[in-house]
Amino acid sequence: MVKEIERAGITVVHACSIVPISKTVGANRIVPTIAIPHPFGDPNKSLAEEKILRRELVEKALYALTTAIEKQTVF
Repeated sequence: MVKEIERAGITVVHACSIVPISKTVGANRIVPTIAIPHPFGDPNKSLAEEKILRRELVEKALYALTTAIEKQTVF
């Protein structure tokens, strides 16, 4: 799906917890996340800690969207 969206001219960031799978499917911009059941969070953290964690991941994804790349890149 990521490759098809990019073929349409829309830049995509693939946020995932298993980077090798993202590489295999051909995602160009990859942002590693926390875990499969909780990609953008950690239920073991307090609400305040989790908010910080989520913000960092979203900021990293936004940075990846605005970065020019020439090959698959893990941010």
